[in-house]
Amino acid sequence: MKTPSGSRLTRSSPAPLPENASHAPSSPARAALEAVLARTGLSIEPREESALLRRIGRALEPGARDVPDEVFRTALCAVRRKRWTSRLMDLTRREGRIWISREDMEQATAAITDPVAPDPVLLGALETVMAARFRELGDTPQAALDAMQADVLDTGRVLSAAQTARLAEAIADAFDVRERERFIGGARETEESRARREESLARTAQSRRENEEQRLRAWEASLVRFADVPRLLHCSHREALRWIAENRIPVARRIRQKDGQELWEFDPTELASLRHNLSEWRKGSAEGFERGEKRGRDRRDAHELPPPPKVGKNVANSVIARVAALDRYAGHFRTARALERRITLVTGPTNSGKSHTALDALARAESGLALAPLRLLAHEFRESLAARGVEASLSTGEERIKVPGSRHLAATVEMCPFSNPVDVAVIDEAQMLFDPDRGAAWTAAIMGAPARHLYILGAPECIPMVRRIAELCGDPVDEISLQRKSPLRAASSSVRLHDLKAGDALIAFSRREVLDLRAALMERGRRVAVVYGALSPEVRRAEAQRFNDGQADILIATDAIGMGLNLSIRRVVFAALRKFDGRQTRDLTVQEVKQIGGRAGRYGKHEDGIVAVLADAGSPRFIRQHLEADPVAPDELRPLVQPDADIVRAIAEEIGSDSLYGVLARIKRAVLRPDDPNYRLSDMEQPFAIASALEGVEGLDLSQRWTYAMCPVDDRDNGIRRLVGWAADHAIGVRVLPPGTGRLPPPERAGREELERAEKRHKRLVAWRWLSLRFPEIYPDREEAEDTTRRLNDWIESVLRQQSRTRTRKRGE
Repeated sequence: MKTPSGSRLTRSSPAPLPENASHAPSSPARAALEAVLARTGLSIEPREESALLRRIGRALEPGARDVPDEVFRTALCAVRRKRWTSRLMDLTRREGRIWISREDMEQATAAITDPVAPDPVLLGALETVMAARFRELGDTPQAALDAMQADVLDTGRVLSAAQTARLAEAIADAFDVRERERFIGGARETEESRARREESLARTAQSRRENEEQRLRAWEASLVRFADVPRLLHCSHREALRWIAENRIPVARRIRQKDGQELWEFDPTELASLRHNLSEWRKGSAEGFERGEKRGRDRRDAHELPPPPKVGKNVANSVIARVAALDRYAGHFRTARALERRITLVTGPTNSGKSHTALDALARAESGLALAPLRLLAHEFRESLAARGVEASLSTGEERIKVPGSRHLAATVEMCPFSNPVDVAVIDEAQMLFDPDRGAAWTAAIMGAPARHLYILGAPECIPMVRRIAELCGDPVDEISLQRKSPLRAASSSVRLHDLKAGDALIAFSRREVLDLRAALMERGRRVAVVYGALSPEVRRAEAQRFNDGQADILIATDAIGMGLNLSIRRVVFAALRKFDGRQTRDLTVQEVKQIGGRAGRYGKHEDGIVAVLADAGSPRFIRQHLEADPVAPDELRPLVQPDADIVRAIAEEIGSDSLYGVLARIKRAVLRPDDPNYRLSDMEQPFAIASALEGVEGLDLSQRWTYAMCPVDDRDNGIRRLVGWAADHAIGVRVLPPGTGRLPPPERAGREELERAEKRHKRLVAWRWLSLRFPEIYPDREEAEDTTRRLNDWIESVLRQQSRTRTRKRGE
């Protein structure tokens, strides 16, 4: 008989055991092992000896030199479980059964009592475990199949039609399905249909993208140089230059040369369409010289958007830029521009009380608006207003609470309403203006918040950018600078892991590092709470509350604690001084050290805030220098901007296209020159990727496509692929039901794999709930989705509350 790993086991007398330095031949454990091997006829491999001696030593009664056969068999099974699990992994992956997890295999091998179990016994135990799991996943075979396919998708993989049929076969056995072949055949057919649809969507999308790109290339190839303009327009060189300077002749494309000069190109079709304007331009130029330009005109008139010229379907990039008018972005917010706005900029470090004065003013106002960077903070703003006797409505991407008669609103920054004037508005965390992904939302909110008095709160680093935006808007700014209410100092020496004390916060920069540190501290008997970005706001808040209430000694967190949580931290300890920012691994910036380190100290509880670094993670000098450094002047003071739905529709109409991909491609190429003096175009990488994938979906109008492009999805979790599938169902009128929780094992048995899967399910529910607010007919059963979200949050919090993992699976199993 062979073991799963291929080595031979015999029931003949075993060979003498090799000597072991840590176990003398006369040791009770060795004597017991030799005796039981001789008695049972079982053989062991040299690599198994050490673990068996430890287990037998723990099982021996005082003074005994032998153990019962059953105790030995149990110990030998425990030692071989890891190898059996690897064997099952090999067998199932060869067969393409990728839906079986390692935890399933470990559960199967834990039930095996024969230490020389062959492959059929291993597989039989696994089938028993999987049958129970399928029945846990749903009340019906179809529900179990849907849930299992969703679990596989969570891992970034998709089952083929053959794999789906194999899975359906196993589920049919588990449920003892009567019409077995019909169920299996239906599952295969459904998967084949889905694959055909995805292939068709991808093929159509590719074809449409190629058409849009070909159209754009053909147009660019038709452009002419400046030398051709006088001939095509029937004017002199001097007139052409003057009219270009007056923005009468649009420059279709500007190409910067190596010497720093620009090469101008023009659209000949557009030039021909402008010929009939020449006599009027010449007359206007003469009158202009006679009368001169009127000076001192109201600055706000400069923001008015002129009507775009009509030049047919072949539209120049410059015309697209004029339609978008992102180079005069402040003018888009007509309500704000019509108000006499006054800005109060309140800056200061963390724990300086920036929001207190602003919220007092907001509560006193007859109408107001509070804009937060996170849904969690929007809720806190709403609660703060309620504590001041003001009931406010709530508006976030995935949640709405309408309070009848209320004239106050708490919202996330992206949900800023731009049409209804209010007395006071508060915008928090203005340093987010520099964020490459969300900075454009802060630009829009600060420029467009329709408030007579606008309070902007942020770190000192945001001052020059806010001043620049106020200048572009023509709004006066008052500045208030606050200091911390409690002192903050750098520790003189590093801190070892076992020297962490109650009230400390340990900062890492990835989910994996947070969970590794959590495991290390729990092995030392410490009570731990964790906060990282993949957790929902509700779970983060619950973990913070456990820490604040003393139910957890130490908080381990990513830089997610730098914003949005009230924490009573005595000391912040950095576990690393470098982080990966999505593009590169780099040193922490001055602002990051101050923002995160500033969480140390709490007025009235921890009077001194201390910032330190973990031993072997870096130098305390680095922390001290960054805390003492002056705010770093930003490299870039042009605020980020991006188009909205109105701009997208206007450009689509101008170029005569209903392709969102084509519209966004034109915007990226035409709207803002890289050297525009006032603004920068936001990257828009994810909306562009979604728009590209949506090209294959027919039946959605441009506005609906733009809405999908704005949906918050995580593409590391196949988010765009899933979103396109939902959009395709929407296009044919098929309702999209809310995602479920998937399999949730008892919290005390959950490992990292199950925790990560639940976090991904929560993100999927966030996207679904976001869409349900915008397309309620297609995304129904919102109450069910909210209930599922609550159950996921409760389960994740229960997992994080587990303060031991059965001694890390009993250390060595």
